[in-house]
Amino acid sequence: QVQLVESGGGLVQAGGSLRLSCAASGRTFSSYVMGWFRQAPGKERESVAAISKSGGSTYYADSVKDRFTISRDNAKNTVYLQMNSLKPEDTAVYLCAAAYQITRWALRAGEYEYWGQGTQVTVSS
Repeated sequence: QVQLVESGGGLVQAGGSLRLSCAASGRTFSSYVMGWFRQAPGKERESVAAISKSGGSTYYADSVKDRFTISRDNAKNTVYLQMNSLKPEDTAVYLCAAAYQITRWALRAGEYEYWGQGTQVTVSS
């Protein structure tokens, strides 16, 4: 089992920045690909970003490319999502997830076995 706890969400004006953190416990953190997803009310869960086990490879959804940066610190068992130039359409609950093995594509939600509870991000216009 892997337990994931997100933090860092909040209310920010359009154009602002937030940094989300996801702390993991339970198994060897570096054994897992980590991803960030988001879900807005009435919408399907959407991929945001993913990072390989070593941190050497990153993947982004087109909607956040060049604005968001995913990173991880395996010594601290934590994955981060730096969000810049935030837009109202970024408003959602942001969830982190862990996958032991990616079979198809790192931005596919079905690849991930473990999920956090999420943290709310609200961007005002």
